[in-house]
Amino acid sequence: MEISIAAPKALMPDKEYDGDRFRESPLIRGILAIIPPRSNRKVPEHPDYRRYRDRNRVERMFGKLKQECRIATRYDKTIVSFESFLKLAATRLWLKSFVNTK
Repeated sequence: MEISIAAPKALMPDKEYDGDRFRESPLIRGILAIIPPRSNRKVPEHPDYRRYRDRNRVERMFGKLKQECRIATRYDKTIVSFESFLKLAATRLWLKSFVNTK
């Protein structure tokens, strides 16, 4: 059974990757680079900040998941048990958003 992985449509790195050569490389492959400009860039390019905001949300989610010691240190020996606990921790975070809403 062969698993096919879809090509990414966008790349969203930090400001530190804001360089002309780094921006050209994904464009050649048909990937949109959404990178906020550095403060010292002479001609700043304005990325799609709505899409970049989603990157921040994903980073915060991973930060919350890593607060679980079992995920951060990966005590589980098998991939199945690690993925199971990861799904359980993600579900706990997801449920908290429903419980605290009015």
